Amino acid sequence: MKTPMSSDTKLTKDEECESVDSTKYRGMICSLLYLTTSRPDIMFSVCLCARFQEAPKTSHLDAVKHIFRYIKGTTHLGLWYPKGTGIETVFSKKQTALAISTIEAEYVSAGKACQQALWMKQALINYDVRLDDVPIMCENKGEIDLSKNPVQHSRTKHIEIRHHFLRDNVQKGHFSLKKVSSVDNIVDILTKPLKRESFNYLRLG
Repeated sequence: MKTPMSSDTKLTKDEECESVDSTKYRGMICSLLYLTTSRPDIMFSVCLCARFQEAPKTSHLDAVKHIFRYIKGTTHLGLWYPKGTGIETVFSKKQTALAISTIEAEYVSAGKACQQALWMKQALINYDVRLDDVPIMCENKGEIDLSKNPVQHSRTKHIEIRHHFLRDNVQKGHFSLKKVSSVDNIVDILTKPLKRESFNYLRLG
């Protein structure tokens, strides 16, 4: 298997499909979740399959087996942190806030990344490591412009005030939003199933 999940895979509750042993299914998911700590390339696929632990069907089990076959063929892969390398973090979570545009959704997500980065900056101070102007990589130019624009206009007036936490910290110089192309956006490997070529390119960093 070249990827942990086919780009055409669409998992649903699949009420009409045959049920499988939920205990066995949960055990398989638990093992895979443990492995994601060193194998972020399977993170999205495993978390997607984990949503169906309550009433797993044969279609869900087939998807999990597909992940195991992928792992069997890629046992040489894993995270490795050489001494002296920089700090990098990736955060992926389903949004709880309602967004009515792509720019707004990206803006809210960048705000969540800002919160996490701010916590890390504070924690590193205890080790005498001080970071300024931490870059947050974004692929949407609209959200970058929004973070720099203090003017409230019709397209942004409905966004809750708490989400402008990002803009405040950008203006204070704590963070800066940098443009990354869609082709090089490594976060895609954590948010959706990709075609083989894109998956392999991003997996190699």
